[in-house]
Amino acid sequence: MATAMDPESYTTTKFTLNNGTTIPGVGFGTYRIRCGDVIMKVVDEALAAGYRMFDTAAVYHNEGHLKKAFQTLLPKYGLEREEIFITTKLSPSDHGSLEVVRKAYKHSLDNLGLDYVDLYLIHFPGTAKLACDDKRNIDIRNMTWASLVDLYDNGLVNAIGVSNFTVKHLQQLLRSNHGVIPAVNQVEWHPFYHQQELLDYCKENDILLQAYCSLGGTSANNDSLLKHPLVTKIANKLEVTNAQVLLRWALQQDIAVIPKSTDPRHIKDNIALNFTIPNEDMRILSDLGSHKIKYAWDPSVVV
Repeated sequence: MATAMDPESYTTTKFTLNNGTTIPGVGFGTYRIRCGDVIMKVVDEALAAGYRMFDTAAVYHNEGHLKKAFQTLLPKYGLEREEIFITTKLSPSDHGSLEVVRKAYKHSLDNLGLDYVDLYLIHFPGTAKLACDDKRNIDIRNMTWASLVDLYDNGLVNAIGVSNFTVKHLQQLLRSNHGVIPAVNQVEWHPFYHQQELLDYCKENDILLQAYCSLGGTSANNDSLLKHPLVTKIANKLEVTNAQVLLRWALQQDIAVIPKSTDPRHIKDNIALNFTIPNEDMRILSDLGSHKIKYAWDPSVVV
């Protein structure tokens, strides 16, 4: 897995996945953006700002809106399909056999108006309608991964990975010997909640960690991290925004980010990360996680 490039090139920096596919270090997240007009506006702003990676999921219910946005806006910016990187994710309700997974993948492709996506992820280690402690989760998870491997081996997707997988889930998957190691593990990761063991394991096994909730609980109207006094102090010293500090903190650990915003100014700021946080301030930010404040669903309870 390639490390990020020098600070001056963070807008266009890419990571190289374990199969040779490259992925932009800064992508655009679309969680909870479900209005077609808003999707059109933010994708327009994002493309203008330089974003070339877009993240969605079946459970976001916005793939169809993204289809219209891409069809309208890629020609506007003189872009071909191959010049943007698109990720979507398999719903927990579609885990299981190859037939089920293929149908779900095709449905996402049809929604997005694409022949393929660049990265397809298992969205969560648990299966819908199964209790978290139900051991069938393990077998179904393995079957689901085997189905994604089949899609990959048949050239239907450029790369495959997982989301919200703990070290335990990754170890189980790697022991199952499917022949393909996840290229990406997308997880909640910010100064209030980060797990060094998970980062170390992913780096040791050439799995790129990609962060969501980089700004804390802003999707749930909780800005306690974004407005934390220490984050503000560092941002003021570096003459950048608080959000830029939080995103750069992840990038300096070789973790990709997918910030989301509907504000044109924030969309531009969130990809303008050409500065360096000093080591002392990196430690200050990391130490904010001593009490571990989590905002998203908790995969650790899934067997």
